[in-house]
Amino acid sequence: MSAVATIANVVGSGRTTAASAAREVTRLLAEADSRGLNATLHWSATNIAREAGAVDDRIRTGEANLPLAGVPVALKDNIVTTDAPTTCGSRILERYVSPFEATVVTRLRAAGALIAAKTNLDEFAMGSSTEHSAFGRVRHPMDSDLVPGGSSGGSAALVAAGVVPAALGSETGGSVLQPASFCGVVGVKPTYGRVSRYGLVAFGSSLDCISVFGRTVDDAARILAVISGLDPYDATTVDAPLPPAFVEARPLAGLRVGLPREYLPDDLHPGVRAGVDRAIARLRDLGATVVPVSLPHTAYAVPTYYVLAPAEAASNLARYDGARYGSRQPGPDGDLRGLYRATRGHGFGPEVRRRILVGTYVLSAGYYNAYYRKAQQVRNLLAADFTRAFREDRVDLLLTPTTPTPAFRAGEKTSDPVAMYLADIFVCGASLAGLPAMSLPAGRSDGLPVGVQLIAPAFGESQMLQVAAALEQVLPGDEETR
Repeated sequence: MSAVATIANVVGSGRTTAASAAREVTRLLAEADSRGLNATLHWSATNIAREAGAVDDRIRTGEANLPLAGVPVALKDNIVTTDAPTTCGSRILERYVSPFEATVVTRLRAAGALIAAKTNLDEFAMGSSTEHSAFGRVRHPMDSDLVPGGSSGGSAALVAAGVVPAALGSETGGSVLQPASFCGVVGVKPTYGRVSRYGLVAFGSSLDCISVFGRTVDDAARILAVISGLDPYDATTVDAPLPPAFVEARPLAGLRVGLPREYLPDDLHPGVRAGVDRAIARLRDLGATVVPVSLPHTAYAVPTYYVLAPAEAASNLARYDGARYGSRQPGPDGDLRGLYRATRGHGFGPEVRRRILVGTYVLSAGYYNAYYRKAQQVRNLLAADFTRAFREDRVDLLLTPTTPTPAFRAGEKTSDPVAMYLADIFVCGASLAGLPAMSLPAGRSDGLPVGVQLIAPAFGESQMLQVAAALEQVLPGDEETR
């Protein structure tokens, strides 16, 4: 039984209390802080105890429908709450407390979950290593010299360190799948529109997806089932059948899995390639057929993403001007532009400023058609590649590496933004196409976790999770890949 299921079962049945679960997660959070993990930006023992007391009161009064009773869940600190600051890892929102809470938070609390902590992240979710937080980098729980991945590195690190059984992150172009692979946990990105974005601070509005980390596939699936569904506050949500609340491994006879040639270059890290090869072998052992397919526009995924995402970011971050909310730095008296320059120059870090500049450039007169419009056209071609593979090649899922390498050392790529961006080369395609995808541990290379990625057709989470559950049983995440 998964950790989420175990906690919900013993708390919901009265064999223990949510207050006891609260005390345990408080102890673990304090230990993680003392280790210097720097994975949390805010947590309060008082708040956790208060939430636990409310859950215990609901159980005592006979409320039975609490699928996450007493389960501690951490939130990436770009998901708003009313009882803790939401900083987005940025000085410009350092003391900001939202007047409303995100839909996913409301749904978690309604299901009996405890909001354990707000986690560290790359500033405004812009990064691939969680080194771009205004409040210091997150350290990999296995080796403090390594990065946990990004931008949801704080959430991934807390799950990998055993502090919480599950956590929420946000995925715009790999920000959950990549750190899941680096940290050796399960990460699930749903179909765009499956989970409400209401209360998620916007980065790239056509890409952003609140996503889930879990220690196991079942952990992640149980959280995803609770937070999914139509939301009147978010017009992009879809009224589709919900993914399963729990996952059982399914027989794989008759399953066709596509292996995209473009995701397996000759220079792929040997440990990552070995993890993919092991997953292929296990799928075949379980009765699946693995066939080669082609996604011919894959090479354009990263440049397309780094035109579209900065363009949307430049638009979304225009509201941080020192006049409406967030911090304000005084400019010259009576000089509105000076106020904007002072506030944004002080409040935004270098990576955010870089992306705002790129986004403003590609949207500017004379360059819009050459860059932004062209990127939208290529995005359609990338989506068509996936559609063709699922329909014409008749594959049920795609299998790829999650990342080109295991976790890298802190500082190794910060001076070369392009090298950093390429860490997301295998994961940004699913975001551009709006498809569900997940990363599953597939062993280790020289002691470091490597992951494999499953990509499904739109709203195909149920089959994707069932196949992952079957693979999880025969694909030990701690086995050396070479």
